[in-house]
Amino acid sequence: MGRIHQALFIKCREQASREASPTAAVIDAQSVKSAEKGGARIDPHGYDAGKKVKGKKRRLLVDTEGLVLHAIVTAADVQDRDGGAWLLATLFGLYPFLLRLYADGGYQGPVFRKPVKAVLSQVQVEIVKRSDQAKGFVVLPKRWVVERTLAWLNRCRRLGKDWENLNHRARAFLLMASVRLMVRRLYRA
Repeated sequence: MGRIHQALFIKCREQASREASPTAAVIDAQSVKSAEKGGARIDPHGYDAGKKVKGKKRRLLVDTEGLVLHAIVTAADVQDRDGGAWLLATLFGLYPFLLRLYADGGYQGPVFRKPVKAVLSQVQVEIVKRSDQAKGFVVLPKRWVVERTLAWLNRCRRLGKDWENLNHRARAFLLMASVRLMVRRLYRA
């Protein structure tokens, strides 16, 4: 699944007249409620106190076009900065030209920046904050890209809830939904 996803990602970037390896990315996490399940082999779920959700957390790294670069699934009780560092540590040098990383306030501070510098020394983390004067819904620059991608992925019924016992299977369904989006984008043009 990973090779198919990577090949389609490169094709979509080329179709958009972009370099194959992005220089900017946006990171975010989404808490998903778990379905009732059980069995001998099951990855533990957690409780995200901020969202009041018992389940798993999907962590996404997307480019500025909204295409998924990388994703992992963890228990919901893993903090954003810890899970984000884990996400970037599992890139294994896939995107060597990545220079800028946009994130929300959950990734603020040295707990996230130090592991990022250890893995990707050239990357500058930019925290995109909401204005104090803003009331109601406000579109945040750069951050809306990852939110739009999460909305696109949630159109897949299988991703509406966490149905999988194992995190790597949940990640596989996430990547399959991303492949579906990229195939539609390629053949729409």
